[in-house]
Amino acid sequence: MPAENETQKVEAVLREHAMSYPGAHEDFPWGHRAMKVNDKTFLFMTVDGEKLNLSAKLPDSKDAALTLPFTEPTEYGLGKSGWVTAHFDEASQVPVPVIKAWIDESYRAIAPKKLVDQLPARGTAVPGPASKPAKKAATGKRPSVRQAVAPAKKAAKKVVSKVKAVAKKAAARVKTVAKKASKKVAKTASAAKAKTARKAPAPARGKRAASSAPKRARRS
Repeated sequence: MPAENETQKVEAVLREHAMSYPGAHEDFPWGHRAMKVNDKTFLFMTVDGEKLNLSAKLPDSKDAALTLPFTEPTEYGLGKSGWVTAHFDEASQVPVPVIKAWIDESYRAIAPKKLVDQLPARGTAVPGPASKPAKKAATGKRPSVRQAVAPAKKAAKKVVSKVKAVAKKAAARVKTVAKKASKKVAKTASAAKAKTARKAPAPARGKRAASSAPKRARRS
């Protein structure tokens, strides 16, 4: 068998994490890996060479997730129900702790309440080899979703700041161009006015300019 590439190794880590939840099992509809609970899918994953695509239902963190550069609403109308799809070109781009937090959120959104009640405080399990192990709190509880999603929010803020900076520069450039164009138009209009004034014929000496007003009738 050919050796696994790094992306396949990351997929295996995410699969193992998804399978650790109560009642989780996998299926392969349309040739894609689907992680299910109670026959309802809570995670889709596909690997194509070095590329990894995955989809999860994020009713709570959907808006934050969609600010990231590698995400988009899931197709086939699932995006309206809170599903988010992420695309990665290589294993090094996959933020494993964040994806594990998404898997946790998606499972809790899909699984029956009796299975969700079996889970510890909301959070993620130990991250895989593509990330550093998360530190446990003093109580022994796993980190919260807020802590796990923090790196993603930080990355999103950087992207938003960069977009704002580019937009600000573009607006300043447009303003400068518009100002220059306005000055040029005013200068052209002024030159045209002066040229027209020079061409206007002056009245002959000793002659009064004809008046356009009608003459009054003399009284008899």
